[in-house]
Amino acid sequence: MKEFQLIEQFFRDKGQKRRDVHLGIGDDCALVQPAENKSIAISCDTLVENIHFLPSMPAHELGYKSVAVNLSDLAAMGADPAWMTLALTLPDVDNDWLQQFSEGLFEAAEYYSVSLIGGDTTRGPRSINITIHGQVPTGKALTRGGAKIGDWIYVTGTLGDSALGLDILLGKQDVDPQFKEFLINRHYHPTPRILAGQALRSLATSAIDLSDGLNSDIAHILKASNVGAVIDVNELPLSTSLVGSVGPEQAINYALTGGEDYELLFTVPEAQRGALDTALIHAGVKFVKIGQICAGDKLRLVSNGEPFELDLKSFEHF
Repeated sequence: MKEFQLIEQFFRDKGQKRRDVHLGIGDDCALVQPAENKSIAISCDTLVENIHFLPSMPAHELGYKSVAVNLSDLAAMGADPAWMTLALTLPDVDNDWLQQFSEGLFEAAEYYSVSLIGGDTTRGPRSINITIHGQVPTGKALTRGGAKIGDWIYVTGTLGDSALGLDILLGKQDVDPQFKEFLINRHYHPTPRILAGQALRSLATSAIDLSDGLNSDIAHILKASNVGAVIDVNELPLSTSLVGSVGPEQAINYALTGGEDYELLFTVPEAQRGALDTALIHAGVKFVKIGQICAGDKLRLVSNGEPFELDLKSFEHF
C-alpha cells in the first residue's frame, strides 16, 4: 500500500468534523479559523516504540493514548481542544494494526472534539508524533509560573496507578487479579482533565500535567514561580488497587515517581478554595489538597510533620 492510499483508507475524512476547519487533509497545509479573542495553545508529543510504549501494546490503545497524552497538555493550560496533526512512522504497512490504531485515535479525538487536519507518514522504527492545537480565552491560559507563597497545592484523580500498570506489563509486579485490569487500563487509557483545566482558568495560579512523576513535575512549577513547596505524603490520593497491590509505602513511591498519570497538579490561593470546590465538583473531577507553596526553592516531603525520604527516580527523556 502506498502512502496516499494509507492516508485515504485510515485517516482522511474520519472523525470529528469541525466548522472551524476550512481545509483539512489533502493539501499542502490545513486551514483553520481561530475564534475571536482566543489564543492558540500548541503542544507536540512523540511516542517511540520500546521507549514510550511496548511492542506488545494493542494498536487501539496506542492510538487512544497518543491523543490523550497530548490533550493532557492542553488541559494543563486550560485550553479547549480543537485540531491535531499526526506524523506516523511505521516499519511496514499492517492493515489490521492500522485499522485498530486509527479506531483508537479517532475514539479519543471524537470524544474531545478534535479534528485531524493533516500530517505525514514514513517508513522507519514505529513512532507516533502528534501536534495538538487548542484555544483558550486571551489572557486566561494557565502556566507554570504563577504560584505564590501560601497557595495550596492540589492534584486531580489518583496517582501511581499507571506506573504500576506498566510494571505489571513488564512482569516486574504480580498483583491480585481483582486489581490488575484497573491498573493496566490506567496505563493504557489516561484521562485528560480537560473540564478541570477549563474550570481552573480563573482560580488556579499555576498548573502542570503529571507526565514524568509528581516529584519531577512539581519542580517545574517551583522553578518557574521561584518558590518552594511542602507536600504531605499522607495526603497523596492513592487508589484501592494501588495500595492493595503493593502496600502503602511502595504506593507512595509510585505516586511520587511513577509518571504517566496525566492528572493535573495546580495551585490555588486561600481566597479561591470555596470557588474551587464548586467548580471542580461541577466538572466531575475528584481532587485533593496535598501541600502548600512556601518560601525558598526546594520541595520538602513530610509525613506527620517529619521529613520523609524515598529513593526518588522520576522519568527522564535522556
